Amino acid sequence: MMLWGAILLACAITYLTKLAGYAVPARWLNNPRMARVAGAITVALLSALTVMNTFASGTALVLDARLAALAAAALALWMRLPFLLVVVLGAGAAAAVRW
Repeated sequence: MMLWGAILLACAITYLTKLAGYAVPARWLNNPRMARVAGAITVALLSALTVMNTFASGTALVLDARLAALAAAALALWMRLPFLLVVVLGAGAAAAVRW
């Protein structure tokens, strides 16, 4: 029963957080500084997720095929290749390193 209590508490916190977003005055959201902050937070979160999924294995830092896949995908993005090709090149690099 403790698990369901934690789930219901998490649901309530999520709902209240979403509801609090509607209470923010519109003039705050129309401020250009807020747009820059929101953009920076988005980039920072995506970067953190990418780094954690590339270099972390449990509680240890590792260098494996994921790093090669990220490097190949980053190079493909830098060359402005289509996204599907970026994914295929990243997967191919990971497969080649693991082989």
